[in-house]
Amino acid sequence: MPFTVNKGVRLHWDEKGQGTPVLLVMGHRYSSAMWYPMIPILAADHRVVWFDNRGTGESDSTRKATIEDLANDAFAVMDAAGIERAHLFGVSMGGGIVLEMAMRHPERVISLLPGCTGMLTAEKPRMPAFMRALYYLPPSMLKLLMRGGQADHGYGSAANLDAVAVDQAVLAKDKFVVSGVVAQAAAIAAYGTTKEAVAKLTMPSLVIHGDEDHTVPFQWGVELAETLPNSRFLKVEGAGHNFLVAGGEPTRKIIADFINEIDQRDAAAATGRP
Repeated sequence: MPFTVNKGVRLHWDEKGQGTPVLLVMGHRYSSAMWYPMIPILAADHRVVWFDNRGTGESDSTRKATIEDLANDAFAVMDAAGIERAHLFGVSMGGGIVLEMAMRHPERVISLLPGCTGMLTAEKPRMPAFMRALYYLPPSMLKLLMRGGQADHGYGSAANLDAVAVDQAVLAKDKFVVSGVVAQAAAIAAYGTTKEAVAKLTMPSLVIHGDEDHTVPFQWGVELAETLPNSRFLKVEGAGHNFLVAGGEPTRKIIADFINEIDQRDAAAATGRP
């Protein structure tokens, strides 16, 4: 089980497959175990690397964190894996993290895949303080509340019930530390970027968003795709925030095909072929 350390924070990471690297960055509250729908199809042609954000899975937890800290964690994992450049795929909070990574070090990004996320500019609403206060409930009650609500708002009308049941079973075993989840929520609330900064990201991008996402508004995804100058937009019909489950194999294949296309284009350019 590989680990690395970023400024004293021990981070668990893992990998599968060979080829051009793809780094997976999970969203708020969840460990990298929740990437299980995506890893097999990507690992068929790529070296896929995933890790537990601090506060989840086997990684350490901190009582304070920023999005910049979480981006540095991701860079530390890339460094530990010996990866200079990678396709960056992040969902929800992870989408914000990969955007921050790309703004800070665009030379380390082959392509950018932000899913069910948006640009956290100054006018965007954040989680209200009273909602963040729920994290201070006793851990047993908090975990029960968090797990109990997922089936209601996470999937969307297109989600296959069997796939939802599998996801719920994985989620039931997913590890997180309450104080670490509090820190993640505070990091999201405190973070801000600008449309101008995002518009400077010229690498190939695929923005993915479910049209029934009630966690991050669908229009935020549309806006992000319109702002990134070299982007495509993948609308996942009938999908909520968890588009990987609701979109199923067709959505996962479109994502994998996009990464393969960028690799083939880069390989052709390197050899001078049209």
